[in-house]
This record gives sequence, structure tokens and C-alpha cells, in this order.
Amino acid sequence: MTSPESFIQRVAPSAAQQTQSDSLFLDVRTPAEYEDAHIAGAVLRPLGTWEPGEIAFLAAGKKQCVVVCQSGKRATQAAQKLQGAGFPGLVVLDGGVNAWAAAGLPLERGRKTISLERQVRIAAGTFVLTGALLGYFVNPNWIALSGFVGAGLIFAGITDTCGMGMLLAKMPWNNRGCSCGSSCSVSK
Repeated sequence: MTSPESFIQRVAPSAAQQTQSDSLFLDVRTPAEYEDAHIAGAVLRPLGTWEPGEIAFLAAGKKQCVVVCQSGKRATQAAQKLQGAGFPGLVVLDGGVNAWAAAGLPLERGRKTISLERQVRIAAGTFVLTGALLGYFVNPNWIALSGFVGAGLIFAGITDTCGMGMLLAKMPWNNRGCSCGSSCSVSK
């Protein structure tokens, strides 16, 4: 059985750059990630804060919509949502901003932030360590906290969905300078 991801066309960073002038680059990362580094002219619309009609309006007159995130996962989710709404001319930047930078293509840089992936690792490690220490020094029942986090990480690995990441993406430090909603656009 074919996964829905296989129907999403992917484009290499060098090919995407060649179409940059007549494409909408839709960045679906958090405002903090966007502020850290983004493709010039990309429009910021964090995953889950927009409707396909809004993106269709932004893409009017463009040949295609290149959906961008850090590595490709969130961009694929956004593309699936747009594809489900019948959005034409849709591609995902293969490898995301990471691949764009690795290809030596220019990025606009701002204030450095901790990536969402690192934030998840820090939070998960903190919960596991806290559960282990509380279980040893306070009450053995606290070990369940470590087990809960471990189960969550297993679930995230199997489903490729991270609840902790989604929660952290909504934290104020990941949304500074943005009231996210339809007013959250940083575009040309």
C-alpha cells in the first residue's frame, strides 16, 4: 500500500531556487525557527495556523507553492493538507532548510534559537531524569514518569508524530514576535 507522502512531489533545493521568482515559498516552521534562518521571500505560516484558502490567495499568480520546514516532515504534513483541499502546483522542499543550507544556498539569518528537535530532547531527558531521581529519593511511584515519557517517545517513533514537539511549538519562546493566526506573515 502506498503512503500519502508518496503522492507529494519533492524538489531539490537547487531546483527550487531556480523557480524562486515565480513560486510561493511557504515556510511552516515556528516563528523562532524562521527568525533563526529562512529562505529570502518565504512567507511564514506555522503549521496549523492557516487554512488552504489563505494559501491559495497568497499563491495566486505563482506557478507553484514550495512548502518548507526544517527537514521536510512538517512541510509534508502541510502539503497533505493542501493536497486534500485540491491545491494545484504543490511541492515540498526536499530536506527543508537544512538541505537548502547544506547546498550552500543563501539564507537570511536572525537571532539564533534552539531547534524544536533539540527542545524535545531536552524536555524528554529532563522528565526522565526527574522521574528517576524522584523515584529513587522520594517515592518509587515517580518512576512511572520516566516510563510515560519513554512510551511517548516510542509512540512518536512509530507514528512519526511528536505530541511534545507540537506542545513545545506553541510555547511563547517559539512564537515571539508573532500573534500567529492570519496576521503571522513575514513576507515580501
